[in-house]
Amino acid sequence: MRRAEQIELALAPRPDGMPLQRWLYDELRNAILMGRLSPGARLPSSRDLAARFALSRGTVLGVFSQLTAEGYLTGAVGRGSFVASELPDRRIDSSDRPSIKKRDGRFGAHERKGNDEDDDGARNHGVALSARGRLLGRTAFQASGRSSPAKAFRASQPDLDAFPFDLWARLAAKRARRTRRDLLGDGEAQGYRPLREAIAAYVGMSRGITCTADCVVVLGSVQQAIDLGARLLLDPGDVAWMEDPGYPGARLVLEAAGARVVGVPVDACGIDVEWGRQHAPDARLAYVTAGRQAPLGPPLALERRLSLLEWARERGAVIIEDDYDSEYRFVGNPLAAMKGIDHDGHVIYCGTFSKVLFPALRTAYAILPERLVDPFVAALSLTARHVPLDQQSVLHEFIADGHFGRHIRRMRMLYGERAEALNSAADRHLSGLLDVPRIIAGLDAPAFLPPDMVDADVARRAACEGIETRPLSLYAIDRPAPPGLVLGFASVGIDAIEAGVIALARALVR
Repeated sequence: MRRAEQIELALAPRPDGMPLQRWLYDELRNAILMGRLSPGARLPSSRDLAARFALSRGTVLGVFSQLTAEGYLTGAVGRGSFVASELPDRRIDSSDRPSIKKRDGRFGAHERKGNDEDDDGARNHGVALSARGRLLGRTAFQASGRSSPAKAFRASQPDLDAFPFDLWARLAAKRARRTRRDLLGDGEAQGYRPLREAIAAYVGMSRGITCTADCVVVLGSVQQAIDLGARLLLDPGDVAWMEDPGYPGARLVLEAAGARVVGVPVDACGIDVEWGRQHAPDARLAYVTAGRQAPLGPPLALERRLSLLEWARERGAVIIEDDYDSEYRFVGNPLAAMKGIDHDGHVIYCGTFSKVLFPALRTAYAILPERLVDPFVAALSLTARHVPLDQQSVLHEFIADGHFGRHIRRMRMLYGERAEALNSAADRHLSGLLDVPRIIAGLDAPAFLPPDMVDADVARRAACEGIETRPLSLYAIDRPAPPGLVLGFASVGIDAIEAGVIALARALVR
């Protein structure tokens, strides 16, 4: 238990003319009701509080006695005063605070009156977000985090139970014991060099990309790479291609950078490059998921890759290749990345460890054309400085000691079995209700509904059955997506997959 002199308690200044005892009573009571002093929290001693705020001890003891009598505090001789576990007044929570108006980007207790509102009116009605701020506020992600263990069929989620946590903990402990003082200071914004060297070796072997550590940048997420790339390469009004349907996180980031996003249709060969050439030839950036199109699944065909690279050379454009789960291909040989055939430096290749190891790792990487390395690293240093060095060093040891490769091979087998289990369960229970094509790669799969069904409604009904899924309509840009769902299978066991498919069938016939 902390000593009284170690307990910090901030109080607002006393208004002129307010009695000391009234001021202290109001401040302590409000701190309790607002949750700044939580149930069971220990208060500073009366002597310490009196000395800190230049009060007489009698004033403090009087306030403590009143709060105790009213049920806000409890006390014991020799132990101090504590906030009561059950309070006499209802605790003030988020429902009592001023509402947050997200739709028009204004934060405050009142609606925005209109575009002709003057500055004084704006101040009286809250704080206005910028146009960019309103776009950034339309997050495609769940800001509150996700529960564990994962439900069927959570998308983009690896199996955390299968991760070798004890091994990771041993590596982290060993690294902590051996940590040099230079790892306690600022690191390179570009990333821990031994980790960058390991990444360069890994992508050279597994993804067909020839590069050195000098072209690798370590980031907190692929989302961060897209954001920095958009801000460095696009001016407001510039056109950016995106697959349609395509990853909503990328679309919102590009729009927040001021880009005019053009949704380019996707077919069985991936993004239709010829359509993009005809309808938006002057785009300065293209975002693609070449290894496995998100969300529909097909890889970008070789002739389309070559055509896309030719367009980028002709226009001086940049391609962001998001290779988000290429490690998990269950049928055939691994596919080389498009970056591997980019001989003129037009592709930014992005990969992540958060989807193949565990989401809380928040470590990704980008492999950049040489001419973009310096501005990219400078922008990263300005906006985020660098990813924490301790986790970079542990990850480096995990890769260098061979654990990463073994983990990927083991999980590829496990996820392949679960993909097969989902296909089999769908054949038994979802025939005529939901078409789940054969799954050959990834952590999740598209499943297609009859054309007259609304996938958002189906997703809500599935949630009532305890099933977590995403509607394909979430990924639409300029044209409707085929009605369907994204089903994640990697994070749930085979028995849970069977039970989940049965529950999903119930939702579909409701």
